[in-house]
Amino acid sequence: MKRIISLLILSVFVLMASAADSPRIKYNFNPGWKLYIGDAKGAEVPGFNDAAWQNVTLPHAWNEDAAFKVSIDKHPTGIVWYRKRFKVPSSDIGKKIFLEFEGVRQAGEFYLNGKSVGLHENGAMAFGFDVTDIVKSGENVIAVRVDNDWNYQEKATKTKFQWSDKNFNANYGGLPKNAWLHVTDKLYQTLPLYSFLKTTGVYIYPKDFDIPGKTATIVTESEVRNEYSVPKTFQYEVEVKDLDGKSVKVFDGGQTTIQPGETKTVSASASLSNLNFWSWGYGYLYTVSTRLKVNGKAIDEVNTKTGFRKAEFKNGTVYLNDRVLVLKGYAQRTSNEWPALGMSVPPWLSDYSNGLMVESNANLVRWMHIAPWKQDVESCDRVGLIQAMPAGDAEKDVDGARWTQRTQLMRDAIIYNRNNPSILFYECGNESISEPHMTEMKAIKSKYDPNGWRAIGSREMLDSKVAEYGGEMLYTNKSADIPLWATEYSRDEGLRKYWDEFSPPFHKNGEGPLYKDQDASSYNRNQDTHALENVARWYEFWKERPGTGERVSAGGVNIIFSDSNTHYRGAENYRRSGEVDAMRIPKDGFYAHKVMWDGWVDVDRHSTHIIGHWNYQPGTKKNVHVVSSGAKVELFINGHSKGFGERQDGFAFTFKSIEWQPGTIKAVSYDVQNKKLSEAEIKTAGAPAGLRLTTVQAPGGLKADGADVVLAQVEVVDAQGNRCPIALNMIDFKLQGPAEWRGGIAQGPDNYILAKSLPVEGGVNRVFIRSTPKPGQIVLSASSEGLKSATVAFKSVPVKVTNGLSLNMPADGLTPGLKRGPTPQGPSFTPKRTALKIVSATAGSNTDRVALSYDDNELSDWVNDGKISNAWVKYNLANESIVNEVTLKLNNFRSRSYPVKILVDNVVVFNGVTPRSLGYCTLVCKPTKGKTVTVQLANEASAKDDSAIGVEMGGQKLDDGVARNDANAKGTLSIIEAEIYQNVVPQI
Repeated sequence: MKRIISLLILSVFVLMASAADSPRIKYNFNPGWKLYIGDAKGAEVPGFNDAAWQNVTLPHAWNEDAAFKVSIDKHPTGIVWYRKRFKVPSSDIGKKIFLEFEGVRQAGEFYLNGKSVGLHENGAMAFGFDVTDIVKSGENVIAVRVDNDWNYQEKATKTKFQWSDKNFNANYGGLPKNAWLHVTDKLYQTLPLYSFLKTTGVYIYPKDFDIPGKTATIVTESEVRNEYSVPKTFQYEVEVKDLDGKSVKVFDGGQTTIQPGETKTVSASASLSNLNFWSWGYGYLYTVSTRLKVNGKAIDEVNTKTGFRKAEFKNGTVYLNDRVLVLKGYAQRTSNEWPALGMSVPPWLSDYSNGLMVESNANLVRWMHIAPWKQDVESCDRVGLIQAMPAGDAEKDVDGARWTQRTQLMRDAIIYNRNNPSILFYECGNESISEPHMTEMKAIKSKYDPNGWRAIGSREMLDSKVAEYGGEMLYTNKSADIPLWATEYSRDEGLRKYWDEFSPPFHKNGEGPLYKDQDASSYNRNQDTHALENVARWYEFWKERPGTGERVSAGGVNIIFSDSNTHYRGAENYRRSGEVDAMRIPKDGFYAHKVMWDGWVDVDRHSTHIIGHWNYQPGTKKNVHVVSSGAKVELFINGHSKGFGERQDGFAFTFKSIEWQPGTIKAVSYDVQNKKLSEAEIKTAGAPAGLRLTTVQAPGGLKADGADVVLAQVEVVDAQGNRCPIALNMIDFKLQGPAEWRGGIAQGPDNYILAKSLPVEGGVNRVFIRSTPKPGQIVLSASSEGLKSATVAFKSVPVKVTNGLSLNMPADGLTPGLKRGPTPQGPSFTPKRTALKIVSATAGSNTDRVALSYDDNELSDWVNDGKISNAWVKYNLANESIVNEVTLKLNNFRSRSYPVKILVDNVVVFNGVTPRSLGYCTLVCKPTKGKTVTVQLANEASAKDDSAIGVEMGGQKLDDGVARNDANAKGTLSIIEAEIYQNVVPQI
């Protein structure tokens, strides 16, 4: 062991020595900080006595103990101080020295050696300081005074930052993100940190793609500054290395002479072959080294990890590497937080969490309201998860200083993240913004990221002439132009603990307190109904996917992925809309999505999931629910068929009143030709007999840096090692060795945050163990009354820190996920039906507006004059055709049904009631050939409708159509969009 440690220390010294000779050095600036909670007068002074302060390693939120213990609006706030002592190697003195912070919450006043270096206030984005003239030989002291008051106002404008919001932006205060120290030559490539430094760094992008031929031209642009007192002539050289570090190509941009104090942008480009294009679930990354060479010697080198991919946004769809991709994933809180840690987790844990999204077959995460931190951005690059990146906002358009704050943040975020291939969307607002504001935001993208193959837009931008994508919250939108996708849907909440009302703790679905004096049953679901709601809501978008016509939905994202310490509506004090809980243990909704989402557009790989477990009391009868991609599903109990399930919402199959028997329950799915596609089974577990402890940690093991963690899972198991799914046993933990207990979460007092005894839920739970700067053996034991105990041992490995600096990077050893493989060749869907072109229309009234009913604009409609005799539209087709289906978006689609008739050349082919929906309903017609199609109101429509759609609390805020509310209008027909189809192919 001593030999191993000696070798490790020697290798770090060698690394330090080689770093001193390298053209540019990046130090890990996270170690060795001191924290004081309160306002310490004089703490900026280098000689201030901080001996009694708490030792912490960044990233570290000072109020981390509150994460999930209290609701978001009760997060502790106030003034705190961070201090750190460090020494820069003597060989670095005289070079350029920069400090980079990935963020501070909310505002930080920074002092170095007693001198003020800057105030950063937006609480969101990275920033940097040029400290060349302040850093000295010997000991340096940096001190940071942080204020995370919810109502903090920008000093220059006396304006509150709109994204410091108690609904969605959890307030993990202090320095909750990483920090770095950079050393460069005086001739150098700038950092992509516009705040304070006003620099843009390196920009890398591909062009001239030949996707089948695996070639593209790679372009690099570097902003270069000369801070020597004399002109400098340098050669600009670029080297591209593959994932294994093998050189792919070296090329250059010739020689450039730059004057003292001058800043220039230089560029180079070359065609590369045999490229591995970055893709969904295929996080292939290259290292692009851009060098400045003087007299043949490299004096500056920037290594950028990036990926090459092509993205286009047209025909209502998203194309990735020339292949249509339906967007499916999650609207996740940007804090992406964990109990008792908040957002400040090691990079491997970001990969674990974001990788679970990909494992559920999500391809997109839409971070909400505020820009994600760099660690999550880079994590999504590795796991192959597309990102929609906001800058910062609240819920509406703003003006004046508040709008300037937003544009500045978008500028900084684009510059900082434009080389990350996983970002495909820039989001300008969580609500619509004006066309002039959209134009302004688009100009920022055009200036700083003109060639990144990305779209910029905003939520609710349905009829914008400027936005490059849009889409509403909750509802289905379709387009033949820019892609429209549901930016968040399925708000329902439910604890993982609640299987169903037949399982301990016997939670009746929907049972819980009112929310703002209204029924909150949708926010107190059990796993059965929560998963089924996810299926029903996704099917609304999936049935309008590419291949179903010229106007299509580009997909949607479910809100949220993991239970979040943000705005809630249910019984607990945190949001439980997640498909995994706060410790990332999957709920049934996780597996439901995994079944439905396994394909680029259509389902490519078939699978089946049985919702729930198979441990009940004798005599129990319950509905068994199965999620499957097949056309039909058969259920077996101990080998005996229980028949085929009732299908609803495309993917859900229900078997009613199934009587429980111990043994095995199996579901088998088939296609329309009765060919077996997939199966799933669950076995009854025996009585609880013992505990099982397992750990999840970084690939290289637990780092003794004071910030790394181990995720330990405890399960209650039977004598054969099967998890007992209804166990709720209390578990007592004991921790020994150089480690810090951070615990987990469970329903109970203070959500059991930091408690060393907490229960399993559904037979399983997880806890965190955090390392200290001291390496060594760590032992975790778990015991529970009447069960066999379990113990797991692991070691923390030493991390070399010299004078407060380290060359050990938090993300070292993390490798990209490549499981899904490269973008497949060929089409991603089979056309399901053919749209029949409407060339003109007439109507019973308001004929001058009738074209609005088929104009590909969901903010316009045709409506009659209120007389039932005039409640009709006749559409003229380009060609005489067989009509199979008519798809309609009617005003108040969510709250009202309409009795309608459809006629083809005056022959009735449909007579019935439109179902309520999240946007569109498809009416199946008797196949009839004709050249005109008439949609008419069959009788005076009643506004009464007892069906439930359950998408928002109590049906409030009727945002289901055009601004005019027709919900109680009789004799009124309002058509937002009408589509007519033939040649219908079965969906599955």
